[in-house]
Amino acid sequence: MMNLNHNVEETLEQCYVRQVEKGPAEGGTDLSLADEDIREAAALGLLERSGADVRLTEAGREAGRDVVRRHRLAECLLRDVLGVRTEELNAGACEFEHIIRRGLDEKICVLLGHPKACPHGKAIPPGECCLKAREDEVREVKPLCDGKADEAGVVAYLSTRDNREVQKLMAMGVLPGTPIRLTCRYPSYVFEIGLSQFTVDRELAEKIIVHWK
Repeated sequence: MMNLNHNVEETLEQCYVRQVEKGPAEGGTDLSLADEDIREAAALGLLERSGADVRLTEAGREAGRDVVRRHRLAECLLRDVLGVRTEELNAGACEFEHIIRRGLDEKICVLLGHPKACPHGKAIPPGECCLKAREDEVREVKPLCDGKADEAGVVAYLSTRDNREVQKLMAMGVLPGTPIRLTCRYPSYVFEIGLSQFTVDRELAEKIIVHWK
């Protein structure tokens, strides 16, 4: 994926929402688009212009989808991890989406448990990590509380939208891809990460989804 400046990304994002998500009938020119940004996107082969009509090319659709995905993942990250208020999400995500690049967006998606919608209820286009997670669902992936004593695995994702729970688990080092071992199930759940040992109740143990070996 080519690196684009912020204005071109915003242009592609608006076009994708209008032409792909809302449908062709609502496509065409958006008066909020700057002519300079349209020309630059067209020069890169991302937009086609015919008179007043502006359309995404195939490459433009892919790039626009990527920006929309990053924006909505940023909203989830700001709400679920940083505790940003809903009314402030869009402005923050508009800035943050340009920082998130391919690879980092997948790490955020995995951390958040592959959310399907942003805080405003809009669908998040799935990434390769989401498709892999669906394949993993048929494998031995289950909550920490369902593991056996002395069973080892790797953290798959965190199944929670509560930013306090996410922050607590992250502080323990419970992150996707981290090796984990359940050492005790009663009276509380005790697990090891590296050389450290932690104790959690069942409610929190249910939120740690593990790919057991």
